[in-house]
Amino acid sequence: MRRFFLAAFLALTGPFTLAALADGEVAGKFDYYVLALSWSPNWCEIEGDAKESDQCDPRHDHGWTLHGLWPQFHRGWPSYCRTPHAQPRRSDTAEMADIMGTPGLAWHQWKKHGTCSGLSARAYLDLSRTAYDSITRPAIFRKLERAVTLPATLVEQAFLQANPTFDKDSVTVTCRDHHIQEVRLCLSRDMQPVPCGRDAIQDCTLKDAHFTPIR
Repeated sequence: MRRFFLAAFLALTGPFTLAALADGEVAGKFDYYVLALSWSPNWCEIEGDAKESDQCDPRHDHGWTLHGLWPQFHRGWPSYCRTPHAQPRRSDTAEMADIMGTPGLAWHQWKKHGTCSGLSARAYLDLSRTAYDSITRPAIFRKLERAVTLPATLVEQAFLQANPTFDKDSVTVTCRDHHIQEVRLCLSRDMQPVPCGRDAIQDCTLKDAHFTPIR
């Protein structure tokens, strides 16, 4: 009888139950980090302009922005973890806008991912900046004068050449709506390159991915 009620409950709640179980992990329990860098002009073209995001205002010249620093398991990832640490102050998130585009993204990244790091909000944001600054972002992409199409593998190769301590197992390039979306680099807890887990590897195979220049 107990098994019957359990089966009925799972049938009714289905993916909502599984989604809930994926959140609320214990803070500080993870295997490595994924550092996600987003090409801002492409993000603006895909959705940012429609949202009238300040990140896309012509007064900015954002290139590779920090999407986030994500605690990761070798299989799967934690999110929205239970943490004893206080939320970040507005000044903390505002200070991240220069590399993240908006304070709102910094807040969201703390809430979804930073809470799982086991760090305080300030320490997590500082570590995110340290990770971002540790990566050499190839200058060639900032020199584009017009939109181009290119194989996604060329973006990966450019990052590998600019960051020789990484290898192809530690870097992956993603696409969205036929655009280059992100470069994701896998780092240990002490910010050293490590192989990405299977869940993190999402290599884009497009040979004609769109790449928008900085406006």
